[in-house]
Amino acid sequence: MFEIYLMSKIKCYTVRMGKYDLKKKLTPEEYRVTQEKGTEAPFSGKFVHHREKGMYACVVCNTPLFPSDAKFDSGTGWPSFHAALPSAVSYTSDTSHKMRRTEITCTNCGAHLGHVFPDGPAETGRRYCVNSVCLDFAKDGTDK
Repeated sequence: MFEIYLMSKIKCYTVRMGKYDLKKKLTPEEYRVTQEKGTEAPFSGKFVHHREKGMYACVVCNTPLFPSDAKFDSGTGWPSFHAALPSAVSYTSDTSHKMRRTEITCTNCGAHLGHVFPDGPAETGRRYCVNSVCLDFAKDGTDK
């Protein structure tokens, strides 16, 4: 195994797999969303109505991202969280699709996760709208 350092304008990510290895590890949909900034269809993801207690982690690098107690039903069709773990996600301005949004990516590997919006619950006022295919889940914080 080797390490590749990908440079962005803001951060240097350590990725433990090259493009070929990522395509072998991830499903085509996981690759499209995490690496090509895609999105899954609303209400199609496995975690939209998921209610178990535990930890949601990045599907690419397994970094913990969101505790289950931060998850709420936003009615948007994607898993929504009112908070991320400290320093788990990075924020970038996204003006694609003629919209002004804030993209969220995994701080560890740079995988695209979704977007954060300022219309969440009162606890934080944020709604982290995340694609299910970007996430893995471990019950009660245990390894999968």
